Amino acid sequence: MFFTYKPAKLLLIVSAIALAGTSWVNMSGVTSETTKADNPKLDKLKLQPGFKAEHLYSPSDNKQGSWVAMAFDDKGRMITSDQYGFLYRLELPPVGSGMQQPKIEKLKVGIVQPGDTTVGMGYAQGLLYAFNSLYVMVNNWENKNFSKGSGLYRLQDTDGDDQFDKVTLLKALKGEPGEHGPHSIKLSPDKKSLYVIAGNHTDVPQMDAYRLPSNWKEDNLFPQIKDPRGHANNRMAPGGWVANVDPEGKRWELMGAGFRNAFDIAFNEAGDMFTYDSDMEWDFGLPWYRPTRICHVTSGAEFGWRTGNGKWLPGNPDNLPPVLNIGQGSPTNLVYGDNARFPQRYRQSLFAFDWSFGIIYSIHLKPKGATYEAEREEFISGSPLPLTDGMFGPDGALYFLTGGRRLESDLYRITYTGTESVTPVAKAPVLTKEHQLRTQLEQYHQGANPAAIAAAWPNLNHPDRFVRYAARIAVEHQPVAQWQDRVFTETDPQRLTQAAIALARQGTPAQKSQLLNALLTIKYDQLPESQQFDLCRAFELVFLRMGMPEGADREKAIAYLNPHYPAKTALINRGLSKVLIALEAPGVVNKTLALMDIKDEPGSKDLGLETSTASSDLILRNPQYGLDIANMLAKVPPLQQTFYAVMLSREDTGWTPELRNKYFSWFANAFKYQGGRSYVGFIDRARKLALNHVPKDQFEKYNKLSGADLLTTSGNDFVSDFSPKGPGRPWKLDSALMVVDSGLVARNFDTGKKIYSAILCSRCHSMGGQGGDIGPELTQLGTRFSNKDILESIIYPDKAISDQYVSTIFTLKNGQSVLGRLVNEDKANYSISQNPFAPDDLRKVSKKDVVSKKNSTVSIMLPGLINSLNPGELKDLIAYLKSGGNQDNEVYKTTGGAVKGK
Repeated sequence: MFFTYKPAKLLLIVSAIALAGTSWVNMSGVTSETTKADNPKLDKLKLQPGFKAEHLYSPSDNKQGSWVAMAFDDKGRMITSDQYGFLYRLELPPVGSGMQQPKIEKLKVGIVQPGDTTVGMGYAQGLLYAFNSLYVMVNNWENKNFSKGSGLYRLQDTDGDDQFDKVTLLKALKGEPGEHGPHSIKLSPDKKSLYVIAGNHTDVPQMDAYRLPSNWKEDNLFPQIKDPRGHANNRMAPGGWVANVDPEGKRWELMGAGFRNAFDIAFNEAGDMFTYDSDMEWDFGLPWYRPTRICHVTSGAEFGWRTGNGKWLPGNPDNLPPVLNIGQGSPTNLVYGDNARFPQRYRQSLFAFDWSFGIIYSIHLKPKGATYEAEREEFISGSPLPLTDGMFGPDGALYFLTGGRRLESDLYRITYTGTESVTPVAKAPVLTKEHQLRTQLEQYHQGANPAAIAAAWPNLNHPDRFVRYAARIAVEHQPVAQWQDRVFTETDPQRLTQAAIALARQGTPAQKSQLLNALLTIKYDQLPESQQFDLCRAFELVFLRMGMPEGADREKAIAYLNPHYPAKTALINRGLSKVLIALEAPGVVNKTLALMDIKDEPGSKDLGLETSTASSDLILRNPQYGLDIANMLAKVPPLQQTFYAVMLSREDTGWTPELRNKYFSWFANAFKYQGGRSYVGFIDRARKLALNHVPKDQFEKYNKLSGADLLTTSGNDFVSDFSPKGPGRPWKLDSALMVVDSGLVARNFDTGKKIYSAILCSRCHSMGGQGGDIGPELTQLGTRFSNKDILESIIYPDKAISDQYVSTIFTLKNGQSVLGRLVNEDKANYSISQNPFAPDDLRKVSKKDVVSKKNSTVSIMLPGLINSLNPGELKDLIAYLKSGGNQDNEVYKTTGGAVKGK
């Protein structure tokens, strides 16, 4: 749908089997485990003061699927779509009318035969009512229930009966099936056209015009390693994209690209476009990981998504940086608050929806030069709250949906009932001089224009990065013959660097030598750091687009750059290491290995990747995804070292036995760290690339030294002496209890012990005095609790919660919330533990900053922990738990079907 496939990772979750039939972490607003909430669907929500939530409808309770898209028609009715089914039309109860349910109508578009149950139109991830039509963005691999494939459709009522009888396919969209396909549709600010957005698994269709020049490439000297588990391995530049479309779908213009899987777009009062792009959580702990982020999508924008490890740094001058990095998550929706009946600050705010961690962020924008700076506020949160879509209705209320992937689906409404004014204040958009200049330059992104070079060229050295970018794109749209000679005579270093980037992208290899010699005239030492990095990128693009330099050109490039390496900061060292290792500069191996000895290289936190949401704050919000973060934070990999190690994997010369020993030993050590699902595989692929440069008679030595014996044949996982054989199943309490109650005769103690370890129970629980101490001690479990108690706690960990292991939500004055287990407090601070894999890492929360605190509602343990086990393995696990880790326990001596303790 709108997020990377995130499987339940049995080997990466906490085994939190509870005492007294209760799980050990509670995420409820209820203080007593026996207290029942009046309305659980509302009780789990955390709202800002003055706001009220209503639960309007549960489509999943009425067998209407899981809703993921919404729109309002010209009569104020809501239209929604099931992710894998029909469209529905709702007449909503007016605000303040009580909790009456909406009137629901299934839209049987195109179905004329009575009793026909096939879907006439649906499977939508984007809906828009405009131009007397319903536009539907279908994301579907054709199937027997719904024959229409992915693409943009227009539905019209041609006979006035209030039903859509005409369906027109405006454009079929191709790519891989799944949740990175075509997504949302929005009306343009001038209400004359449409904007559509698609994820990185959707091919860019043939366009009528391209604001972003269409000669995109991977453009990375970094040795390419595609995702070792296969995700997006055949998806190349430019990734996800945004296009402008006329109402009839006849003219398509590419506006920007380089996204991973941005799902939605929104426009502010100035007409500027924004999106909320996704991260790739399998890249956790790797230097190319990019967090979810809010992007200002200007004309011709490029945001640098590339497959595998090829993602560009935000600092690359040929792409644009985000307005705000948020953190881990799964973006699904973005809407601007200009139509909200909310206080003024929210009407000038973006509302960004995160599916994974159940948060709606309010993104407060402030003009800064040609773009914006932003602060995020946690507007609404809940757990679980898998947010899918939302928008402001004609009544000014915020409506939002939860669901997706056939999860439980709900419709909510948020209204403001506080004391602040909700009357709109008429304000003209604040347009800075830089903003006005940028938009003037963007008119030259539509093709050749005789006035373009004169307008754009002087702005290639403008202090504002977005203005410089707009100027360069304007230059690139003009015939190269009109401006190429100007590159070679340019004397301003910043203009020359930007012009060289343009010529590297649009010129020919025949210009390589002349272009390199022009760059060599720049006085490197006189440049500020940002321009030094841009210059390194210019060299990189010349090498990539025009070919590696040879002979005298190569020697001059090395002589120019090598004295400056290593530099004082991580950013410049990334840029210099790329070009110098590619050039095989003398001493580059030794210099780079010396940098790998530095634990915290200066400037490592200035790479444009720092997040506004602390990763530790997300761990307890969602046990399935949060514990991946917990694993990584417990043993964070050295990101900058990993960058250098991968870069050196392409180096063929300059090695001594001592340097090779040091280098390959690094890989074995790197396997001790934790990262995302693809971390081990990426490190192994880099290791194997490096081994290609080792003399054949030394291969086995360095293969072993670098940790080959630690890995499985695929290189994606560590060798383990045991993993469940399965096949597993989605165990329910009745079926699991029937298996266990049939008798635990002749169970295998060793197998049970291995299962217990394989699913990481010992990380949180102790048994026989060994193991973790952040969950209940389990030695006496079998003497006190029945099979049903134990199984119920595993399968339904949220059903009953022990106060002993409760987590607390602290709401702060600034609108943020902090979630963790309260370990200690004094007069001034609360000390909380947020990471179950690093329980001693405590965070202090000042009491003076806390507005309120309450217990949370969801266990950190993932429901269905036993789903990878077959019946025999389930019996072995339960027998081991009931034995308390004692091989001589009575449970192993029974000969009949009954089990002691039952």
